[in-house]
Amino acid sequence: MAAVPADSGSRPAAGARFFCTAGRGLEPFLMREVRARLAATQVDYISGKVFFTTCSNLNMLRKLKSAERLFLLIKKQFPLIVSSVSKGKILNEIQRLITDDPESWLNTISTWKNLLEHDAKKDKLFQRADNPPKRKVEANDIINAKKLKTEQLQMLQENKECQPEKQIEEETWEQGYFLTKREKSQEALQNDVVKAADALNQNDLTFRVSCRCSGAIAKTFTAQEVGRVTGIALMKQFGWKADLRNPNLEIFIHLNDIYSVVGIPVFRVPLASRVYVRTAGLRSTIAWAMASLAEIQAGAFVLDPMCGLGTILLEAAKEWPDVYYVGADVSDSQLLGACDNLKAAGLKDKIELLQVSVTDLPLPSESVDIIISDIPFGKKFKLEKDIKSILQEMERVLHIGGTIVLLLSEEHHRRLKDGEQSSSPLNPRSSHTDEPEPGVKKRLNPGEKTGISETVSLSFEATSQECLDRMPPFGSLVPVECHKVSLGRTDAFICKYRKLHSSGL
Repeated sequence: MAAVPADSGSRPAAGARFFCTAGRGLEPFLMREVRARLAATQVDYISGKVFFTTCSNLNMLRKLKSAERLFLLIKKQFPLIVSSVSKGKILNEIQRLITDDPESWLNTISTWKNLLEHDAKKDKLFQRADNPPKRKVEANDIINAKKLKTEQLQMLQENKECQPEKQIEEETWEQGYFLTKREKSQEALQNDVVKAADALNQNDLTFRVSCRCSGAIAKTFTAQEVGRVTGIALMKQFGWKADLRNPNLEIFIHLNDIYSVVGIPVFRVPLASRVYVRTAGLRSTIAWAMASLAEIQAGAFVLDPMCGLGTILLEAAKEWPDVYYVGADVSDSQLLGACDNLKAAGLKDKIELLQVSVTDLPLPSESVDIIISDIPFGKKFKLEKDIKSILQEMERVLHIGGTIVLLLSEEHHRRLKDGEQSSSPLNPRSSHTDEPEPGVKKRLNPGEKTGISETVSLSFEATSQECLDRMPPFGSLVPVECHKVSLGRTDAFICKYRKLHSSGL
C-alpha cells in the first residue's frame, strides 16, 4: 500500500523547512526555543523530533541548545505498511520515497547549497576582517579574485548549456562544504571552491545514506538493506555517486511504525556536542532545558548546590551572562573537573565554586534568587530519604518568590510526590566521606506513540499537569511545572518549584 504524504519537502515562501532530533521529553523545550530564537512558524512535533519553518541563517541555527541534531526536511509521511505485504513491494515503497517527488529533493539540495554558500561568504568576510592584508597585497588579491570569478562563471555557463535537464540546478559556490577554514591559504581556498562548484554542478555530487529503522520494518529489513536500496534509487534518479568515506552530502532516513522521515544533516557535528565543555557530565541539552525553565533574569543570584562538573552553570552562563553564579559541591574531583570546564569555556570569572555540603550551605537565609540542580542518584549516590533534608536547606537559602528547578530520579520524585517523611533523624554528612568539618567553608583553588500532532501544547500541558496533581506542596515550595525526560537508559523528572512564603511559617 502506498504511503500517504503528510508533509512534503517543498519550500514555503516564508522560509525553509527543518527538523531537529531531541531527547524524549525535551520536545516542548525545543518547540519554545525555535519559536523564540528563530521566529519559527509551522512548529509541529512527533516523538523525538520537532519540525519548523524559518528564514534563519546557519549562524542562528547553530545557537539551538535543546536540539540534538539539525536537518533540512525532504519528506515526512505516514509509515510504510509492512504487515501482509511482500518484501518486494516494501522495497518499491522505499524507492518511491525518492522517485515519487524528485522536485522536493532538488529543492532541498538547492536550499542546502544556498545556506552553506551564504555561511561560507560570511566566514570569508570575517577572516578578512580578522587578518587584513597589506595594501599592495590586498589590491592584487582583489584583481586576481575578480579574474578567477569571471573565469569560473564562464566555465559554469558553458557547462550549463551542455547539461541534461534532470541534473541539479547549477549555482556558483564560492566556498566548498568541507574546507578547513582557518588553515588554508587564499590560493588553496579558491582551488577548493572551483572543485566544489564542479562537483555540485556537473552531476558529480557524492553521497552516503544513514538509515535508522525501528518497529515492524526493523523486523523485515536491516538499516543496511534500506540504505542500499535508497542509495541505488538516488544513483538512478539523479546520477549521484556513492561515497561512504567523505561524501559531499549525507541523506538521513528514519523509518518506524509511526512515520517515515527523510532529511539532510545541516551540520556534521551534533548541536548537542558543546565545544566549550571539556569534560562531559549531565547531558548539555537537559542542563540547558533546566536553566531555561528557571526564567533567569539579569542581575540574579543563581546557585547550583550540587554542581558536579558544572554543566548546568556552564549552559546558564553561556545563555544568560549578566548573572552572579555560584556552584557548590563536596567532591574535590568534581570541582576540579568543573574548574577545567570553566577555563575551557572562558567562564572562570563568571562562576564561583565552593567546596561545601548541600545540607550546610554557608549562605544567609533567603539570599538566593534561583536554584538549579541535578540531584545525584543511582547506586553511587545513596541519598535515599536525605532528599528531604537537601530540599529543606535549599528552601532556607531561597528568597520568597524564588525558583528551584531540580532533576529528580523516579524514586526521588515518588518520595516527594507521596509526601513521605523520614523515619529516622537525618545526618547531613552521612553519605559523604570527604566532606569538610561542620561550619568550614573551603574555596577551591583551581590548578561535568504519538503521530503528527495538531494539539502539541495541550498534550504537553496535560502531561505536566498530571505530574503536578500528584505532587503536594513541600514546606513553602509549591510545584509549578514537571516534565518527564529521558536520560538514555533511565528516565527522570525536571521539576520546577516556587517559594511562596518564609520557610519558617
